[in-house]
Amino acid sequence: MSKGKVYFVATPIGNLGDITVRALDILKQVDKIACEDTRHSSILLNHYEIKKPTFSYHKFNENKTALHIVELVSKGENIAVISDAGMPIISDPGAILVQELLKNDIDFEIIPGASACVTALALSGLDSTSFVYGGFLPDKNQDRVKYITQLANAESTLIFYSACHDINKDLECLYQVLGARKVVVCNDLTKKFETTFRGVLGDLAIPDAKGEFVVCIEGQKLNNTLNNLTIDEHIKHYLNTGVTRMEALKLVAKDRNLSKSEVYKASLK
Repeated sequence: MSKGKVYFVATPIGNLGDITVRALDILKQVDKIACEDTRHSSILLNHYEIKKPTFSYHKFNENKTALHIVELVSKGENIAVISDAGMPIISDPGAILVQELLKNDIDFEIIPGASACVTALALSGLDSTSFVYGGFLPDKNQDRVKYITQLANAESTLIFYSACHDINKDLECLYQVLGARKVVVCNDLTKKFETTFRGVLGDLAIPDAKGEFVVCIEGQKLNNTLNNLTIDEHIKHYLNTGVTRMEALKLVAKDRNLSKSEVYKASLK
């Protein structure tokens, strides 16, 4: 028996008209469709009169369902994988399945389509020659600060995703680490009430936040302005973000390309 195939299909990020003809053809041809949320996906599938069996494939059952999909494809079935919006795998379930498919020598294909981060970048007016996609920020404050700091010296535009209950907290944390940079926040892209907020980190806050957000921030200039501070001031900058002194020493060492012991000794003088 020949193996089937898995198709990772991009779906609209808001406007149902943004799906591709190729994506619709694949969804109509496969045997089953794995959905991040079957109820949410039914809106799209019913709109285009696609009558295929669906099953759930989300982050809480990803490992188990990935094995189930491998089993189905091994028996000759063709499976489409879709997320609630945009491309599966990118800040959505799918990466674990890809690894299982590679391990089992199963063919898969990517069906491209709408992308929130690329749409926001084009809309932002910031440098689009290169960008760094940061996805969603970690939940814990210390992890967030460390994660943002790892990206702080990138000269490319930085792009993050944020939910409505996190957006202002995210903007504040980004300001604490990155300083006053240009920022563009896109809300509910391609939807009826799409809104774009433009400003500077530290000054911009989103009133009555609802829906999903994409945050675009200008890249670092050639010199990290934090390195213009004294080492004590530099350490205090990170302490003010809520991290421990030990973590602050590590972050300062990374910024200045020094060892942690060198930063520690300098702070004692």
